[in-house]
Amino acid sequence: MKILVVGGGGREHAIIKKLKENPEVGTIYALPGNGGIARDAQCVNIGATDIDGIVRFAVENAVDYAVVAPDDPLVLGCVDALEARGIPCFGPRANAAIIEGSKVFAKNLMKKYGIPTAAYETFDDLDAALSYIDTQDAPIVVKADGLALGKGVIIAQSREEAKEAAVSMMRDGKFGKSGARVVIEEFLTGPEVSVLSFTDGETVAPMISSMDHKRAGDGDTGLNTGGMGTIAPNPYYTPEIAARCMEQIFLPTVRAMKAEGREFRGCLYFGLMLTPKGPRVIEYNCRFGDPETQVVLPLLESDLLTIMRAVTAGTLKDAEVRFSDRHAACVIMASRGYPVAYEKGYEITVPDAVWPRVFVAGAKAQDGRLLTSGGRVLGVTAVADTLRAAIDSAYADVETIHFDNAFYRRDIGARALKAGER
Repeated sequence: MKILVVGGGGREHAIIKKLKENPEVGTIYALPGNGGIARDAQCVNIGATDIDGIVRFAVENAVDYAVVAPDDPLVLGCVDALEARGIPCFGPRANAAIIEGSKVFAKNLMKKYGIPTAAYETFDDLDAALSYIDTQDAPIVVKADGLALGKGVIIAQSREEAKEAAVSMMRDGKFGKSGARVVIEEFLTGPEVSVLSFTDGETVAPMISSMDHKRAGDGDTGLNTGGMGTIAPNPYYTPEIAARCMEQIFLPTVRAMKAEGREFRGCLYFGLMLTPKGPRVIEYNCRFGDPETQVVLPLLESDLLTIMRAVTAGTLKDAEVRFSDRHAACVIMASRGYPVAYEKGYEITVPDAVWPRVFVAGAKAQDGRLLTSGGRVLGVTAVADTLRAAIDSAYADVETIHFDNAFYRRDIGARALKAGER
């Protein structure tokens, strides 16, 4: 089979490595891929949002199956365009990808169908937003409506800070059109859990839970990032909570989308907070999370391509979706200065023995060398029988990898270890 994977980050590298385990898979094309992904797939310099270019390449190269991984091309209708040319895809169509593409849509969906989430109001008028903020107690959460590379959520510690966030989004255009509308919602407390789920619009098959580490610095300090590391499974996510989430959140969401004429087929990501009043949805994503994918897929024991094709065909209920009972930890190595300003172009050295456990996010190949080209450069994942062993193994691998200006958090999994000792 010829497989096409749209995207070029660590998530896509993890997907590609898992797809390669299927003996039916021949060539994997990554559009655009990156210098590290080139070790496992044929990279083609076509951008992830160049829908016409992606479709033209897929048709000309007789691609058998496509996986559209990032949010932007999904929201732009990449799956729709590929399917229109007879190429089966994993990923939601544009009218379903709106569940991530518009936070206003997602919040209104939850309100309409009684899916538990934070109390909120939406605004497209700045003065009205500022007046509403005056009535709220801090902390206050301000969210840009559209896609903003994971940086469109501000947790304001005061009303003034919340107003500054609203002004930056709505008047100053910090996130372009994505910030023209905002959601202002109550601040929830409790452990956060990420649950990625396979769904074909009827059946929901949750993947193993994970815990992301968003802040740039140790102890959850510093700016929010796209994610500095993950562990799986999340110790806060008990079987009892999982059953409650399935009944109150997962199935109701999929059924709500179908009732709205927006059947969702693909990977639906549930960002949850386990509050004292029960689980609440913080956000939906219309695709695999990054870097959650880098710990979830290494624990998948069933065949990924088989599951994906069942999702596409609407036969997920008949597919085996089985995960290991082991533990995984991923440490992200980033360029110093991320997520703001950072230098690029430093050579990356990785021992051959470590490569199987590395997922490359921001690197390019040049003159036979691998050079940094992004903020998050790579992720190092280890799987072991215990969480402590997985963490220790991941950090041992990190110590063998080098590039100038590298930095990484040194406490990935620390909170999970404490939770597991309760």
